[in-house]
Amino acid sequence: MFVGGFATFAMVYGPQPLLPLLADEFGIGAASASLTVSAAAAGLALMLIPGSVLADRIGRRQVMMVALGIAAVLACATAIAPDFGSLLVLRALLGAVIAGLPAAAMAYIGEEIAPNAQARAMGLYIAGNALGGMSGRFIAALITDWSSWRIALAVIGVLGLASAVLFWRRLPPSHHFQPRAATPARILRDTLAIYRDPGLPALFLVAFLAMGAFVGLYNFLGFRLLEAPYLLGQTAIGAIFLLYLVGTWASTLSARLADRHGRHKVLWIMVVVMGLGLALTLARPLALIIAGVGVFTFGFFAAHALASGWVGKRAGERRALGSALYLSSYYLGASVIGTVAGTAWGAGHWPGLALLLGACVLATGAVALYLRRLPT
Repeated sequence: MFVGGFATFAMVYGPQPLLPLLADEFGIGAASASLTVSAAAAGLALMLIPGSVLADRIGRRQVMMVALGIAAVLACATAIAPDFGSLLVLRALLGAVIAGLPAAAMAYIGEEIAPNAQARAMGLYIAGNALGGMSGRFIAALITDWSSWRIALAVIGVLGLASAVLFWRRLPPSHHFQPRAATPARILRDTLAIYRDPGLPALFLVAFLAMGAFVGLYNFLGFRLLEAPYLLGQTAIGAIFLLYLVGTWASTLSARLADRHGRHKVLWIMVVVMGLGLALTLARPLALIIAGVGVFTFGFFAAHALASGWVGKRAGERRALGSALYLSSYYLGASVIGTVAGTAWGAGHWPGLALLLGACVLATGAVALYLRRLPT
């Protein structure tokens, strides 16, 4: 599951540091270039619920294996896209196909891992997401400095293929999966039950706002650091994505804190950490900007690990659909807020962007405080 999470984030977010290059290559603005990431996130958001329904019907393992394999082939194909429109179509298809893995992953962990180890298992899966996102971005930036963005995307695709082979060979079969009829009536009934829960819709809102702020920050960080007074190269900008290692640590640490103190007592604190990191990025010295991005990354991955694990607990037997709704909100936030952030960047550069992202973090904090008052 760690490898599956790694490959998903590497393929979906690998092109993120290349956005300034794509803007120059195709003669488009920053907001349009960000659609390269947003298209994949939108495909993910739209197909997560169908993916969860399919996983309920035919099995978690089968859906995850097929999704990862086809997505890796599509990732390779993006390297030969003839124009920006074709690139966006391939990226959207990649996101739609890879949705099968995260749609089934949380349900698989909930069914196959012992209850007293689920928080740690979820933390390890989220850590794979963080390491994949970091590695994909760093590798893409590094190779682009040596060669071209097309070669970089090809290497990300090959990395996805290698991950798919390892995933197919090592993922244990399901022992506790029980098929559920994928009828419209059952899906509607389960959806209504999920939205009647006092906590689940709030957790979906946390996913939308937090992920949107996170992607918005990283989408336009490269644009800022390419400009004066920083004038950093692609490799240097890609190295900043090594801060994802902080996210790997944060997701496992937050799981231990949740086991000890409860998710409701830890989540809002991690949102405050995100806010502090964002405030630091407003400073001019490069060291403070990097420190702020690191603090923000820590808070985000900790909050995501807490919220996603909480969804599985609250959704019960509907955990597959609950997880899909959570992740749909998560990737919809990446697509919508990540793209709107381009308008904020164009209007006010980094202060304008920070204002928008700060509003998202404040709203996330308000929701986390509401969740803190709910009975466990």
